[in-house]
Amino acid sequence: MATLVDDVGSFPLPNSVKNANFRKARDLARKAIAEGRKISENDFVRDNFYRVVTSSFSKKLEAGLDVVNYPQHYDICEQFLEPVHEAMGKGTYVVEEKDTVIPEVCVIDEEAKRFSEEISRRVSLRVCVTGPLELYLREVGTALYEDVLMMFAETVRRFAKNAILDSEYVKTEVVSLDEPSFGFKEISADSNVIVEALDRAFDFAGAVRQIHLHSPSRLADVLRVGNVDVLSFECAASPGNMESLSKRMLDEADKQVRVGVARTDIDSMMAELRDSGIAQPSLGQLAESEEVIRRRFLTVKAKYGDRFTFTGPDCGLGGWPSQEAAQLVLKRTVNAVRSVRGDV
Repeated sequence: MATLVDDVGSFPLPNSVKNANFRKARDLARKAIAEGRKISENDFVRDNFYRVVTSSFSKKLEAGLDVVNYPQHYDICEQFLEPVHEAMGKGTYVVEEKDTVIPEVCVIDEEAKRFSEEISRRVSLRVCVTGPLELYLREVGTALYEDVLMMFAETVRRFAKNAILDSEYVKTEVVSLDEPSFGFKEISADSNVIVEALDRAFDFAGAVRQIHLHSPSRLADVLRVGNVDVLSFECAASPGNMESLSKRMLDEADKQVRVGVARTDIDSMMAELRDSGIAQPSLGQLAESEEVIRRRFLTVKAKYGDRFTFTGPDCGLGGWPSQEAAQLVLKRTVNAVRSVRGDV
């Protein structure tokens, strides 16, 4: 199987759109969808959310990604904690099914025919959902209340399941649960509880199930999660992460891997450019070259072989200075991988 190029999700807002307006419009869209109303009928929502999502998604499609994540313009925790807070008013952390919607995915579904025509094929969608451990840490902290953790896992499962599309024009190929704090900040729970919570959150079918990590320190636990198909972690900015995971470990657990091969840590990259005498880098200087990305991809491919099924940039494109700069990272990553696959 060829290694497919996807992206982790975050993407800059257009410079013309105010973050406060986007947040307000997104919240209105979420509530309208839960009530069965069309979100494109509200002028404010249409201008500050619907059109923003469609425009940003089109830019990602133009980059040539094999699998495209919905444009994540909002805080990874808040977008899922807002409905959790509403559920808490009813005495639970489990969000009702009708409220477990991702508005961006609903927009893509509504505009799927147009998007499919833009790329002359069915859209392969990737959906990122913030994982139960991350949400629990943000909302509750490190002390373990097992019943609460399992409620977060059920809520995440519902968001993931309801984001799986399968129509003539779009199919959700990948659902990724993002756990950036796992391995850095821990819930006071033994490994079995963590594995059970993740297994419950991943208890859905119809898409490849990825887990996205920033730290490899708890890989042994993740490898025990039966419902996980693909482990995803950063490599471009943190090449030492690869030392913690061998192909043999993947073979024994029957897992695959996604490895980031293009840097996105923009603050560090700009500091390095300033140190080299480039105070105001051009668009082309911000993104790594295709050759650098290609060499990194080949290194990862040599290590993991056929277990290396997904690649793309590291996460963090949301902090880039413009959509054009972020899109260039995607384009160069796609071109670098295709040059190895031989389909350019």
